[in-house]
Amino acid sequence: MRTPRPTATFTPLPPPLPSPTTSPASGGKWIDVNLTAQRVMAYEGNRAVLVAPVSTGLPGTPTVTGRYRIYRKVPSQLMTGPGYYLPGVPWVMYIYRGYSFHGTYWHNNFGQPMSHGCVNMRTPDAKWLYDWAPIGTLVVVHY
Repeated sequence: MRTPRPTATFTPLPPPLPSPTTSPASGGKWIDVNLTAQRVMAYEGNRAVLVAPVSTGLPGTPTVTGRYRIYRKVPSQLMTGPGYYLPGVPWVMYIYRGYSFHGTYWHNNFGQPMSHGCVNMRTPDAKWLYDWAPIGTLVVVHY
C-alpha cells in the first residue's frame, strides 16, 4: 500500500483592502472603518462624502475585521449584554452577526475604543450614514 503524497496547490492572495485611491466599485457607495484611526469614511467611488470619528471595540471585545455588507437596518433598538442595558439605540445597521454601526448617546469619547465590538458613532453621523447607505452597501473594517 502506497502512502499518498501531498500535492501542491495554489492559493491566491486576497485582494488588497480598499483605500481612498482604490475603491471596490467604480462610483459605488462603500464604507471604510479604520480601527487604528478610530474613523469611518463613506465613499461614492473614490470621493469621500463623510469623515467621522468613531469608537470601536475594546481589546477584550474587538470589532471584527474584514469585508461585510449591511444586511439589516433598524431605526431604534434595545441593546443589552453583560453590564449594559441601552434602550432606544438609534440608527442601527448590522454588518455581521450582532456587530453594527449605531448612534451613541451614553458617551462622547469618540476617537478611542469604547464598545463591545460595535462601531459607536455620534448620533447625527449615524443618522446620516443610515439614510445614505442602503442594505447591501460594502463595509471594509481594518487596522
